[in-house]
Amino acid sequence: MMKHFLMNLLLSFIWVALTGSLYYSNFLFGYLMGFFILWIMNRQEADRRYFNRVPKTIGFIFYFLYEMIAANVQVAYDVITPKYFFKPGIIRYPLEATTDIEINLLSTMISMTPGTLILDISEDKKSLFIHVMYLRDRDRFIQQIKKGFEHKLLEILR
Repeated sequence: MMKHFLMNLLLSFIWVALTGSLYYSNFLFGYLMGFFILWIMNRQEADRRYFNRVPKTIGFIFYFLYEMIAANVQVAYDVITPKYFFKPGIIRYPLEATTDIEINLLSTMISMTPGTLILDISEDKKSLFIHVMYLRDRDRFIQQIKKGFEHKLLEILR
């Protein structure tokens, strides 16, 4: 998988060198074109993890950006209106993530969205304690995190 990524980066840099314009958009175009070329060349190969993870990673980035913008709008609306809609609460979130990197990335993603903050991780690393600014339904919040952030992140990492 690492060789595919490095080859894709090399193809991107070759594209930038051939076109002579060092812009992010040109590099991104070269990366996508290199990804497509590598995908065509390696269709019969058994190890296809790279070609499955790149689209999932891009989808996760867009999902995270959408969630972060939606949380920012919710917090900003609550700040500028005279009435407060806060319903703070602390919940215990059961984890499916098992390794330290999975738990760390998940807790970082949750904390980066406004309105949520990771308070602690249990000693056995089986649950997170999350402070939520707008906790209307505990079970619904847990399902949103489980089907959203955790599921998408574990698809990329495993």
